Formats: sequence, structure tokens, C-alpha cells
Amino acid sequence: MLVSRLPSRRLSATSSCLFSALTKVAFAPQVKKAVQALQSFLKSKSKADVLLLDDGQPISLLFTLWKIPRQTQTIRIPLPHGQRSDTDEVCLFTRDEPRMSAEQTQRFYKKLLEERGVRNVSEIIPLNTLKKEYKPYEAKRRLLGNFDMFLSDERIRRLLPSHLGKHFYTTKKMPISINLQSNNLGRDVQRLVQGTRLTVTNRGCCSMARVAHSNMTADEVTENVEAAVRTVAAKLRMKGSVVKLIHLKSLTSVALPIYTSDLSRISVLQRSKDNSKTKKVKKNEAGDETTKEQKKKKQRDEEEEEEIPQLVPIETPSKRPKMEKPTQKPTKPAAAKKVTTGSKVTKASIKATRKAGKTAQTGRRKVPKGK
Repeated sequence: MLVSRLPSRRLSATSSCLFSALTKVAFAPQVKKAVQALQSFLKSKSKADVLLLDDGQPISLLFTLWKIPRQTQTIRIPLPHGQRSDTDEVCLFTRDEPRMSAEQTQRFYKKLLEERGVRNVSEIIPLNTLKKEYKPYEAKRRLLGNFDMFLSDERIRRLLPSHLGKHFYTTKKMPISINLQSNNLGRDVQRLVQGTRLTVTNRGCCSMARVAHSNMTADEVTENVEAAVRTVAAKLRMKGSVVKLIHLKSLTSVALPIYTSDLSRISVLQRSKDNSKTKKVKKNEAGDETTKEQKKKKQRDEEEEEEIPQLVPIETPSKRPKMEKPTQKPTKPAAAKKVTTGSKVTKASIKATRKAGKTAQTGRRKVPKGK
């Protein structure tokens, strides 16, 4: 296999600074061997793959770290030799100039780039044009496929994610911000276009950066790889020898190892883990002791406190006693004797009938009259 030609060389590095110093001496021969083996592998492909080789197949570096970083970091890597071919298309997003239309804004920035010696930018798109013409989903996907790289004015960088969509960021083609008001605009654009960048995320320990293409010579690829490794070792925000493995690969080849960290790093990591475990155990023991003391204090306080007598609730009748009903039935008034036509009418009989009528009326229930 291709990997059998390249025995990985172990380099002892105790810090990132020492690692960058060792790359100058013992790193270059190993990189050159890997580059030559990779180029010979690409040339031995079939005719269908040779067409891809003419277009410039990208060559990338794969970094593997000992630990997963806590925060994400983007490292810009300047390269001595441009890793993009002349056929690559670059798009620039600019802000809308006041009192200018979209066409006038494009002419203004095109003239500015020509004056500063920038010839890598193939198209300029103002922000207002991006909002109107590239609002549909299909238009955004077409824009993503038409260009190899995107630049943006740093004044509108925070406005672009909502108008571009998530596909620009999932495919790692997010626009790179640049200061268009800089005096060294030509140099800055050249560094960004011909350079590369490495995104170190907190989701894993592997990161990849494109450093060359297959049409470059072996010496140019070797110099780019060395420059990228020095920059990454110097700008990583992690302490100690962080880099575990470095591989060189293309799209269709196997990853070729060019650097392997010393195995003594494993013992260092084990010590750090043991120290963290001992600290946690000490904290737990201290917490257990404090909880035991608190429990003893609570028991003492409970013993010292006097017993509170229990209060007996007074029984209260839930229902009122029923009132006794009178047993005697009310006597009905005696009916007055009717006066017949044949009997004699006297004063005494008239009085008796009147008294009987009054008593009968008092015993009846009064019904309210309807309106």
C-alpha cells in the first residue's frame, strides 16, 4: 500500500514553541517524502482521474489533537505559494453606498479594486442585490455552486447569515471578512485568497485545512505544509504539546502520516486525569464530613428541645339539634251555623256569625294579588 512507503517519524515536543522549532530540522524530509508519494499516486490513476488532476485536485492537512478544545477557533494561515488556481472564482459582498444604485455601487468597488491591484475578485454583489435577487432557495444554492470562495466587507458581516442561509456555513464556504478601507487592500486580499484557514471546533479532535493543489511542484507543496504547521502550532490556544497526529491527503488518496507525537504524552495526560480525580475525591470527602457534622448538630438540637404537649381538639357538634314538633294539632274554628230563611233573625245570631267569619279568615293563608 501507499502508507508502507512512509514510516511515521516520532518527534518529541513538550510545548507548541518547541514543536515549531523541531519542524525546521526533522519535519521537512518526512513531508517531502509524503508529497512525492502522493503525487506519484495521483499520476498513476486512470484517464478519468487525470482530468481531475488537470483541474487541480486539492491537497489538505489533517490535524488530530490530544484533547477536544473547549472553544472553537478559526486560524488564518498565510501560505508562501498560492493554493488556488487561476480558474477559481471569487465573489465579494459589499455594503450599499449612500445615494448610489446597485450598478453604481458595483462600478465604484470595481474601480477601487483595480486601483489597489486586486484582480482575483470575479464578481461584486451589493447587499441590496443579495436581498432581492437571491432570496429564493434555488438562487442561494446556485450562488453557492458558482463560486469557490466568498469575501465580505467587515461592515456587513453580521447581516449576511440571515440572507445567505445555513448551506454556506455547513459546506465551510462562509464569507471571510475584509477591511475594504485598508491602505494595503491588495496585500490583504492576496493573503486571504491564496492563503487558507483552519477551523478548530469543540465537537471533535480532528480538523482539516487545504494547503495546496496537485498541479504544484513537490517543493512548493512542502513549503506550504511547513508554513501551515508552524502557524497552527503557534496560534493554538491550548497549552502543552496539543498536536497528536498530522496527515497529508487528497480527495481520493489515503491519509499519509507526516508527524506523530511522542508516547510520553499519554503518561502526562494520565497524570492530569489522576490529579483531577484526586481533587474530586477530596472535595467529596470534605463534603461528606460537613454533612456528618450538620447531622450531629441537628440531633443535638432535637434532644435539647423540650417536647411540645399535644393539643386535644374539642369536639363541636357538626349538626344543630332538631326542633321538637308540636304534637297537638291546631283546632279548627267552629263553623257558624247557617241562618235559614225560616228561623228568626236576632241580634245575638248576627254577632255569632260575624265572630265565626273573622276566625276563619285568620286561619287562611294570604295569597298575593297578581298585577
